[in-house]
Amino acid sequence: MRLNARVFALALLALWPAACAYPAAQKSSGMHPRIVSLIPSLTEDLCAIGAGKQLAGVSQFSSGIPCAKGLPEVNDASSVDAEKIVALHPDLVVGIPSQARAVAALKRAGVAVLLLPDDSYADLFNDISRLGVLAGHRAQANALIANLRAQTKKLQASEHFSRRPSVFVVIQTTPIWTVGPNSYISTLISLAGGRNAVTALLQAYSQYSGEALLRLQPDALLASRDAQLQQNLDREPWRSLRAVAAKHLLIAPDPDVLYRPGPQYIKALSWLIERLRPIAR
Repeated sequence: MRLNARVFALALLALWPAACAYPAAQKSSGMHPRIVSLIPSLTEDLCAIGAGKQLAGVSQFSSGIPCAKGLPEVNDASSVDAEKIVALHPDLVVGIPSQARAVAALKRAGVAVLLLPDDSYADLFNDISRLGVLAGHRAQANALIANLRAQTKKLQASEHFSRRPSVFVVIQTTPIWTVGPNSYISTLISLAGGRNAVTALLQAYSQYSGEALLRLQPDALLASRDAQLQQNLDREPWRSLRAVAAKHLLIAPDPDVLYRPGPQYIKALSWLIERLRPIAR
């Protein structure tokens, strides 16, 4: 079975070589450059620090981001429209290391490209800080980071869990894809008072065997609606999991809030805490 678009995009993060290029100099727009963002999480970062009006183009997966509405869509999960981007005359294009091959034509055309890793929780804050400097919104970026950290501490203080339930993240059911301990989602689970049931994966995102999942017997399953977990609960290995029998299924209504490592992670953290609380008793 082919991977769905979300899993394909996540797989690229783990399997393609990392690369980055720092823009040699800002162009005519000075401290407020025109920016093309190839990743929704970076688009959210830019919007949150007040650089939304500087966006010249975005990914096709940015439709739910208010400040990206109506902007030209220049890439999907597997390709980048270099000609369209060049025609937009951006001062800077930002993306992630897994897009190194896709942006090669842009670099050959002399377009400044910066690839920022966003696999981990730490990357989230590093990206906001870096974009703040590059977009000319350093103060706003620092304020956003401080606010997010303060909100995170406040939410963590509300946990009061007696134990840390194990959670298996279901990115896709057939074949099974999940997240490793170094991923952003794994850290989000930890911040919410749980723990990732998977501890041995080196990659942030990886395929996982049904037999290994049966041996894990996690306390809960975390998935978004597009993972189609509920449609497969009568099949193995799902029907033999204690988490399924106990109905400990955490189904996120908005996959972008759950999986996208941007400022909206606070919503996902609050949602996770509330759903882990009865399991952690």
